[in-house]
Amino acid sequence: MQHEIDARVESKALRINVEKRFYGTFAEIGAGQEVARHFFSVGGAAGTIAKTISAYDMTFSDAIYGAGDRYVSRARLETMLSHEFDLLLERLDGVLGADRRFFAFADTVAARSFRRHDESHGWMGLRFQHEPRAPFSEIILHVRMLDEENLVQQEALGIFGVNLVYGAAYHSGDARALIKSLSDDLRPGRIEVDMIRFSGPAFEGIDNRIMNLELIVQGLTQSALFRPDGEVVQAADAFYKKPLLVERGSFRPVTLVTNDMLDGALRMFEREDGVPDGKPEILMEITMQNLLSGGQLDLRDFLDRVDMITSLGRTVLISNYGEFYRLVNFLTRYTAGPIGLPLGIPSLSEIFTEKYYNNLEGGILEALGRLFKKNVRLYVYPYISSDGELVDCSNFRVAPKLKHLYAHLLENESIRAIEDYHPDYLYIRSQHVLELVRKGDHSWEKMVPPQVSAIINDRGLFQTEEGGLPQARSEQ
Repeated sequence: MQHEIDARVESKALRINVEKRFYGTFAEIGAGQEVARHFFSVGGAAGTIAKTISAYDMTFSDAIYGAGDRYVSRARLETMLSHEFDLLLERLDGVLGADRRFFAFADTVAARSFRRHDESHGWMGLRFQHEPRAPFSEIILHVRMLDEENLVQQEALGIFGVNLVYGAAYHSGDARALIKSLSDDLRPGRIEVDMIRFSGPAFEGIDNRIMNLELIVQGLTQSALFRPDGEVVQAADAFYKKPLLVERGSFRPVTLVTNDMLDGALRMFEREDGVPDGKPEILMEITMQNLLSGGQLDLRDFLDRVDMITSLGRTVLISNYGEFYRLVNFLTRYTAGPIGLPLGIPSLSEIFTEKYYNNLEGGILEALGRLFKKNVRLYVYPYISSDGELVDCSNFRVAPKLKHLYAHLLENESIRAIEDYHPDYLYIRSQHVLELVRKGDHSWEKMVPPQVSAIINDRGLFQTEEGGLPQARSEQ
């Protein structure tokens, strides 16, 4: 089996070598020259490789690429790509530029070693010409290496790197096909790609938010993160040591309740121990389960929801973590700071519903243990029930056998009530807003923030039931 995989990887490297059209430099730091090795081993490497370099020593690396605070970082990768690509053009464009497409491949990774056993990860990228003498295009991505042994991690990284070079050489016109090809000959669970960014003329018109959503669809990652300006960012950079406040919902559309819940939780969160004077990182999270609740993934609906959230200056997290404890496990991978989760009574009810934890050996006790294992608090927004009762933390009812557990969490302030809220917002439901929009009743405009109202009106959103109306739980 391994021989068959090697043969397929080698066929990609050999095709590039033999055709002698894609020519460039490999700069690899941290896990051996595993990518370049494949091109050397199949023969004909002179058709592809102008230079390989592996500046392992920090002094040498600084001398070539300049000093930096972090060697395994996006900034270091971009410096490597810029230096090597510029050098390639300076020395070879006049001689070979008319019929070669130049590229610079680089990676800087922290693989498992005898001294370090924490997360193995790295940055990888390719700067290249999609046509001879065309302005450069670029692919930058962040990878997590999930194998347990150093040599196996190196092997996976080498295969992945060949797939990236091959994808740029032959699939640059189809970014989705390129993403799909990255996992060729790699079984699931070896390499995770939690951020990718395309730029340049080869990818004109590409929306990087959709491409990062594609990573989740293809099973290459479980989450994607977008800043309000639409820039795709990597979780470790965004979350590092920061307190996090994360509101989960459908946001279809964002309503005044959405904002009121978040604002009320934020006022409480900022007073918690461990939350510095600076603002915490605030995220609004949509699960893939919610995006697929209409039966299929609607990319236009996805972008509309993201735009509504980012119009409010919020960062968007898309995740495949259906249960809250899985979301918390993901967040605590990158921060030891406090985590706050604003939510409504319907979501609190789901957390205390045992059937959702049948997959865990310890059931709901294990799930709650994982959810509250670190500095995590739930901030609960009140709710008007169908019979008009105001339900909050104090009169929320759980199954009889869970009432002492709930009382314990309440007494220890792991669950806290949001008391500073607008009572008149409690009657707003996102489902009702959608119904009013479809009826042409403009009273809905008073139920959403003005930025959201403008987007809905400008784009004519939610006017019909085309594509199906998601039946996911309302935020409130």
